Amino acid sequence: MPLYARRLRKRVVNGPVPQHVGLIMDGNRRWARQMGMASPSVGHRYGAEHVDDVLEWCRAAGIEHVTVFVCSTENLQRRDDAEVAYLMGVIEDVVTDRLTKRNDHWRVHVAGSLDVLPDSTAHALKRAVEATRRRDKGHITLAVGYGGRQELVDAVREHLYANANRDPRDIAAELTMDDITGRLYTAGRPDPDLVIRTSGEQRMSNFLLWQSAYAELYFCEAYWPAFREVDFLRALRSYAQRQRRHGA
Repeated sequence: MPLYARRLRKRVVNGPVPQHVGLIMDGNRRWARQMGMASPSVGHRYGAEHVDDVLEWCRAAGIEHVTVFVCSTENLQRRDDAEVAYLMGVIEDVVTDRLTKRNDHWRVHVAGSLDVLPDSTAHALKRAVEATRRRDKGHITLAVGYGGRQELVDAVREHLYANANRDPRDIAAELTMDDITGRLYTAGRPDPDLVIRTSGEQRMSNFLLWQSAYAELYFCEAYWPAFREVDFLRALRSYAQRQRRHGA
């Protein structure tokens, strides 16, 4: 496997590399059950810690932007209180310790509604954004309390508020895609070129719906904590072999 990985790395380096990769890190709880762990929630910690490895692979490949789907609004609404509390604690630990203290490459951004998060989690995310503000090598966006549909609603709402003194009919007549794009949670950052989802599920799950309109999709069978560098390199190889059409 090390020889195969080296060959893959060489092939990836020589091909087009995505500027921005979106990651749907799915399968943490199923992996924990497979490993015989007492609580499936423990999989969230292994999954969060594994982000370190994947970010290093991204850095080595020259990928400058990474967006990680950490926690959806549906997760917050549908999971039991104990699991949500555990997941929030994991987010706080990993964000404050690993991304701000142990890793000086990535500037942290947040996509989602901080209002739906516990105060301690929201504050940890805000501190991470502020602590890494001066970094300009790579950009990681953490999608926490995130929902793609709600993001679009919020973008339209902000546009309406900004033009509240105008006739609504004029606003509607002049509305453009740029008006929406400029008010998304990810405004100012490029759209993803490649979205990778682990665990074998083949759906977007309300992740970057607007931004991923022309993204290439790659689905991997491995659960997120078991997602290997070889799996990552295969995704990049697949991307390099595709002819991007951007809707054409």
